[in-house]
Amino acid sequence: MIDMNKTLGIGSKRARLLGVILLLLLAVTLPLIFGMNLYLLTVLVLMVIFIIYASSWNFLTYTGQGSLGHAAFFGLGGYASAIVASASGLSPYITIFIGGGMAALVGLFIGIICVRLKEWFLAMVTFGFAIIIQTLMVSQFADISGGWDGIAAPRLVPSSIPNYQLIEYYSIVLIAVFVILLFYFILKSKIGLAFAAIRENEIEARAAGIDPVKYRLFAFLVSAYFSGVAGALEIHNLGYITPEIFGVDISFWPIIYSISGGLGTLAGPIVGTIFITFIWDGLQSFGLTYLRFVIIGLLLVLIIIFLPKGLISLPDKIKGYLGKRQKKVQ
Repeated sequence: MIDMNKTLGIGSKRARLLGVILLLLLAVTLPLIFGMNLYLLTVLVLMVIFIIYASSWNFLTYTGQGSLGHAAFFGLGGYASAIVASASGLSPYITIFIGGGMAALVGLFIGIICVRLKEWFLAMVTFGFAIIIQTLMVSQFADISGGWDGIAAPRLVPSSIPNYQLIEYYSIVLIAVFVILLFYFILKSKIGLAFAAIRENEIEARAAGIDPVKYRLFAFLVSAYFSGVAGALEIHNLGYITPEIFGVDISFWPIIYSISGGLGTLAGPIVGTIFITFIWDGLQSFGLTYLRFVIIGLLLVLIIIFLPKGLISLPDKIKGYLGKRQKKVQ
């Protein structure tokens, strides 16, 4: 019997509700507490965008898939949204979903060809694809992409509007909440049960009438789509886009966030993104620009060794440790 609460990494209903309320309160109040601090707002906006991105990448793992080249979808969504918004004059709030559609379309092409590949074979294919896309954008499509110089993108909210940074931030938070809730309801449905069955034992899943290829392709499309939306949100927040968006680091950040928080859980990418982001930017604020790479690397190693289920398993670890101590005392 599959326990979906454990699979989702969300614990009891009371803990889940408390966690959601706390995160929402923090998201809403932090900018108000610290006022119009542009640096803090920039960090928070990018953090929320990468929560969407990491959660989208993590969505693949529910069917046992992995990707090392999700920057391809992140970047394609950004470029498609920027080009459409600039050419048509449509609001970026509309074109971000068009960008997601472009990423999903390319994801469908890759998925049809490669979704039958298992485990890290698919990951290596996506890694190669991200490199190919970046090369094509710089060489063959330089007229559209602007080459390494990139192209301008309309801001999500025009800078002429008062407090436009806050409006951008809260709108991105709302989009993130929508995406997380969507993933939650998908994973709590029969689709989520099918995902879990495929991940646990593909042969038994087939015997039960579940088509692994169909469900893996669905997961791949959903993951690609919302990765594209996240990429579009980032470039419309920054106001420009370059082929660096297809870089290897952009592909690896969601993996780092998901593993550190809790791979294959709904809460993991959220916790991991918040934890790593604040440490990463906090270290930079202390002038540890290069040393922070070493520190983050060490933290990741320690988490993998001592908390293989991620930071979300820390409360259970502490509870188990205290329980053992209490038994010894008795």
